[in-house]
Amino acid sequence: MPRRAAELSALAVKRLTTPGLFAVGGVTGLALQVKASGARSWILRFTGQGGIRHEIGLGGYPDISLATARGLARLQRESIARGEDPIAKRKAERTRARLTSSRITFDEAALRWHAVRAQEYKNAKHSAQVLTTLTTYASPLIGKRLVDEIDLGDVLNVLRPIWSTKTETAERLRGRIENVLAWAAAAKHRTGENPARWRGNLDALLPKPGRISAPVHHPAMPFDDIPAFMKILAAIDGAGARALEFLILCGARSGEVRLAKWSEVDVAGRVWNIPKERMKAGREHRVPLSEASLALLDKLPRFQGVEWMFPGPRGGPISDMTISAVTRRIGVRAVPHGFRSAFRDWAAERTSYPNEVAEMALAHAISNKVEAAYRRGDLFDKRRALMDDWAKFAMTDRI
Repeated sequence: MPRRAAELSALAVKRLTTPGLFAVGGVTGLALQVKASGARSWILRFTGQGGIRHEIGLGGYPDISLATARGLARLQRESIARGEDPIAKRKAERTRARLTSSRITFDEAALRWHAVRAQEYKNAKHSAQVLTTLTTYASPLIGKRLVDEIDLGDVLNVLRPIWSTKTETAERLRGRIENVLAWAAAAKHRTGENPARWRGNLDALLPKPGRISAPVHHPAMPFDDIPAFMKILAAIDGAGARALEFLILCGARSGEVRLAKWSEVDVAGRVWNIPKERMKAGREHRVPLSEASLALLDKLPRFQGVEWMFPGPRGGPISDMTISAVTRRIGVRAVPHGFRSAFRDWAAERTSYPNEVAEMALAHAISNKVEAAYRRGDLFDKRRALMDDWAKFAMTDRI
């Protein structure tokens, strides 16, 4: 058996001034540590699980007297005897104290996370949608909850009501909740596992999204109907109709067309240069302009001090609904984005252009990472021939 340390008196402890660690007896492992600087403090040494030796501080001497130090040491010994880990317990207490001093609600965390990420979004509309999703679906249930108290049950309460009925929205919502909680953990506002994590967590409690919802496709017009539609479109006045014509001829997205500026067009080079800020893939995109596209632009009215190619009544760009309203007025189900599908189907079924040329014309990102890493060009000359042929097809009934 190890020899028990002699039980020192308060006076004997007071006389310990030489640097070192001195057992004071009374409680196994209790010692006074004297540093070279003259500072003295109480240390309790003990053997934990696996036979590993640990030390835990009990406070400074003489602020903590010998009698008080022995009392604290006995309490720690009793805790160890019950199988508790005093070091882990102290860390947990410190964490709780830190979190308590900086506790914020989920809504507050969401706003702070969004402020950090806002600059990454391609446009203000997308930025607003991200926050709106959280305020619409998460805030009513967990918005006022302290972010460090949110657990798996809370996340499930938010997701389950819309998981099967609004699956795509629910997926995005889950990812955004996970990101908010990840930010909160990184900012020291919560600890522990992220309850909104999918893999190895929610995937065991919710059905896979792909198994409960079919992909939703944009209503598109059969490409054989495009020439007749373009003829009808030509008879309609207004910036919305012209913008839709240009959208179809260029295979572009509505946001790219609505916000198009005259400064982006190189008439001599027959090119429309769309800046990366307006592209879904975040890269600048060159659109080869057909003769039909150039003729359309040549007939557009220009107003002094207005930079937009398709201005609204107040001089700003036309709204999201302006282009869609044109198709509704004509009485067709196709949405503006659906005309890109018509172009893609035409290229696949009626032409021999390679798949990558048509995909590049639509500015689709290359899904194969290896191919994307090696491809440097944008197949511009081949795309020019493709867009010229598309324009000839689309304008068949107007020639």
